[in-house]
Amino acid sequence: MVQALIKTLRPRQWFKNVFVAVAPLFALQFGDLGAVLRTLAAMALFSLASGCVYVLNDLLDVHQDRLHPKKRARPIASGALPIPVAWAFFVVITPLGVGLGFLLEPRFGAVLASYLSLNVAYSLYLKQIPFLDVLLIAGFFMLRVLAGAYAVRVPASPWLVACTFLLATFLAVGKRAHELATADDAKAQRAVLARYDLQTLRITMWSLAMVTVLVYLAYTMSEHTIQAFGTKLLVLTTPFPLVGILRFIHLVTTRHEAESPTEEILKDRLFMANLAVYVVLVAIILYASRDLGA
Repeated sequence: MVQALIKTLRPRQWFKNVFVAVAPLFALQFGDLGAVLRTLAAMALFSLASGCVYVLNDLLDVHQDRLHPKKRARPIASGALPIPVAWAFFVVITPLGVGLGFLLEPRFGAVLASYLSLNVAYSLYLKQIPFLDVLLIAGFFMLRVLAGAYAVRVPASPWLVACTFLLATFLAVGKRAHELATADDAKAQRAVLARYDLQTLRITMWSLAMVTVLVYLAYTMSEHTIQAFGTKLLVLTTPFPLVGILRFIHLVTTRHEAESPTEEILKDRLFMANLAVYVVLVAIILYASRDLGA
């Protein structure tokens, strides 16, 4: 039963919570051990919160999941994790996580509570409204960025928030396009899919891809960014987001056997290698520039 609970918490999806570290990274806080520890604590609490959200989603979607060729193997849908046990975990752990968030930093706790509240509203009804559902998913990533800023008590750059929102919206639209293209019975498996048009989703996905890269490029070249970091070299990192976005589109359109393209990217060596090089390059440019006074 413990293994079934851990599987329901989706540890692989906790990777999304690296967005909590975005603001501390770009605020040059990773040279401060205290800030690093607070960032790690914030990421852990968001991982716990997102795990609770997955439990709730699986509880509310249990009947639809049992109709899905792959989701029916999930612990709650298959019966490996009893429904009463899953509800008990959610009811006990959710407020505990929020309380720990307020202990870490009151504003962080408020963002964490907002994240959970919006997720409950999303799970109960809002996920049934086309395009609002993907905007809310993007909003969840924005909250992660704000939470990371509050955790280490630094301002969140509007540029970073904008880039995060665009990127997350792109990923969410891509996921919906993949689901619609691969679903045998879209309405039964996810009701909102019946209200989407595949061609519209793909056009929107490509449009968001271009806008996201252009906004990131503008961010790296802005006078504010150059003054803040004391270097013009950040623009050299632009090809990596471009490659990552194009790789995601490739996975969306070709990996029809995958349950989710957002899960598929975590197993894709090219995507993960590109991401790793990007993070290292950003860190070198930002922190070396600070130390050298470039």
